[in-house]
Amino acid sequence: MLQVPFIRQHKERVLKGLQLRNINDAETLISQVLQLDEDRKKTQGTLDEILAESNKISKEIGQLFQQGETQKANLLKEKTGKLKEDAKRYSDQLNEIQEALTNLLYQIPNIPNKSVTPGNSDEDNVEIFREGDIPVLSKNALPHWELAKKYDLIDFELGVKITGAGFPVYKGKGAKLQRALISYFLDKNIEAGYEEVQVPHLVNEASGIGTGSLPDKEGQMYHIGKDDLYLIPTAEVPITNLYRDMVLKESDFPILNTGYTPCFRREAGSYGAHVRGLNRLHQFDKVEIVRIEHPDQSYAALEGMVDHIKGILRELKLPYRILRLCGGDLTFASALTYDFELFSTAQDRWLEISSVSNFETFQANRLKLRFKNAKGKNELAHTLNGSSLALPRVLAGILENYQTDAGIEIPEVLRKYTGFDLIA
Repeated sequence: MLQVPFIRQHKERVLKGLQLRNINDAETLISQVLQLDEDRKKTQGTLDEILAESNKISKEIGQLFQQGETQKANLLKEKTGKLKEDAKRYSDQLNEIQEALTNLLYQIPNIPNKSVTPGNSDEDNVEIFREGDIPVLSKNALPHWELAKKYDLIDFELGVKITGAGFPVYKGKGAKLQRALISYFLDKNIEAGYEEVQVPHLVNEASGIGTGSLPDKEGQMYHIGKDDLYLIPTAEVPITNLYRDMVLKESDFPILNTGYTPCFRREAGSYGAHVRGLNRLHQFDKVEIVRIEHPDQSYAALEGMVDHIKGILRELKLPYRILRLCGGDLTFASALTYDFELFSTAQDRWLEISSVSNFETFQANRLKLRFKNAKGKNELAHTLNGSSLALPRVLAGILENYQTDAGIEIPEVLRKYTGFDLIA
């Protein structure tokens, strides 16, 4: 969430940033925010004057009673009664203004980093890096959903029977390969200095608001109405909220966490071959990395996260590319995002497997996540997160790119986790 003083001080920068995100009513939104803030300050000032006068008269009443001037004291008591009524009215008004202001601020996305370019969709994202050789497959090569059926690795129909479309059942070596990837990703993250945490898969409203997942503008989160809890869309939400309402020391930085969780997303409104099989699911597994950083170090940390994920994909020997997202494709809370995509040879298309983002102070402001700077003043921290990695499309890429006439080879780095080197 943007801070009102920042909006007021950098109004033109904010407007340009929102325009870069293709927010058409940016001028109206910002004008409403600034007007509500003026109303808030004016109402607060009036309330403070009333309370100050009420306190002053209360002292006078005490003195008059001590001096035996009961009649004068009672007259002043009547006046304080009126002041209390006024104070209640202005206090209620102030709460209404503050609530309206907060709700309006919740609607405003983060301001993009200066390196973000204009664009309307993923077609306008900028490729900044590519690595790995795309394998040449035989003419009989199959997409992963056919391979999963051929080798009895994943049962999509059984998942439909149990729950519905988008909830696959992993079986036998398919389940082992899935578990191997989770263990491998966690081990690589821990080796890089990330501390593993196991977190709840359900979060409350405050946690969703803290990371920008709520209000849920795209209706992607599953809500449990009776308990007012939400199934997590990613481990980013509970892990980042570990630090909600905290004041850190500069010496605490950097804070690095990693965790594995299932993730739940409605992913509504998309059908066709491009979302078949593992390409888009309602429930999927993901290993996440989260960093809490000093503002001066957050962009160096972002580059470090990118290099870390590069290293994992190199070990898996999967062809991949990195995109810098344009303004129109950034997520609501992100200031800068890099997407990793691997090439699916059998599908002849790129599949997104990771997003690495710097949120700067946007989440920290919502979370009230601060630190004491060198001058002893509280300052907002920077938050970052990345998929390291999302499993479905990585698994799909391995099945498709590693298929041979003899079966599906297992990447060498995973064999100590699977206990087998071929699916046949």
